[in-house]
Amino acid sequence: MLNTPPAVPATPSVHPEGVSNDEFRAAMSRLAAGVVLVTAHEAALDPEGPGGEDVGMTATAFVSVSLDPPLVLVSLREGSRMDDLLDEQPLWGVSVLSESQRHIAGRFAMKGRISDRLLFEDIPYVRGEAAGAPLVGGALATLECRTEQRVTAGDHTLVVGRVLTASVPSADGGPLVHFKGRYRQLG
Repeated sequence: MLNTPPAVPATPSVHPEGVSNDEFRAAMSRLAAGVVLVTAHEAALDPEGPGGEDVGMTATAFVSVSLDPPLVLVSLREGSRMDDLLDEQPLWGVSVLSESQRHIAGRFAMKGRISDRLLFEDIPYVRGEAAGAPLVGGALATLECRTEQRVTAGDHTLVVGRVLTASVPSADGGPLVHFKGRYRQLG
């Protein structure tokens, strides 16, 4: 008769400090965060070929860092397409999404999504003059940034950007907020 060890019950991933991934995720889901679309333009591989591709990513980990100089910070999953792109080129844009732009946030947050070219296809945007990145029409605010610093933080990269331009193209509506794992409106 084989002597088999008793089955060990499955436990959630617990870090040496004691908090599990699930506990941390649940606690942080209670922190309401504004929703932005981070965008950049990826240059063409062949200078003689098509003009490159626009790339976008929904983010809720976006904050103002400094007024003098004007700096913002966005947290990117390490190894994501946006992380790789901003490691190669320093210019990017941010559109602060309004409550009516939930579909845009959802579209650019999908895992295993179709190409970014198709995602931008029916979204109104202008190309920023300083960064060349798409800036979403109807956004509450838009920024164009140049990367000043990249810091590895666990499984993410914190990208600090100097704000090159800032505008408030739309004063209509409230912000799109992420709370308890869902997009929501204030009020």
